Amino acid sequence: MNSDLRSPLNRARGLGSAKSGVHHFWMQRLTAVALIPLVIWFAVSLVMLSGADYGMARSWLSSPFVMVLLILTICIGLYHGQLGMQVVIEDYVHNEGVKLALIVAIKFIAVFFGLAATVASMRIGFGG
Repeated sequence: MNSDLRSPLNRARGLGSAKSGVHHFWMQRLTAVALIPLVIWFAVSLVMLSGADYGMARSWLSSPFVMVLLILTICIGLYHGQLGMQVVIEDYVHNEGVKLALIVAIKFIAVFFGLAATVASMRIGFGG
């Protein structure tokens, strides 16, 4: 027997939109649109560098324009992936503690790999 004596309207009050989903939705779309030209540029660059030795790849990466585009591609791609994984976790993980832990872990993993890729790109590009 249901011991909740509240009316359906009272149970529904306060359960409306938190207004954060719209921002998340738009960030996912914006990063997807930003990734289109970046991934095309990266794919074309990889094709042009096929067969190149380390020295040629390093000289390619030492260009400030290339380094910025590469870091943008990696960081925006990781952020986009993190946003997508967050949606999957929110939809399919029902335990609130596990859900929060997974979302925090995904965010930390994205930041860690973004920083690692940035440092690696800069070390290679600056001749380290």
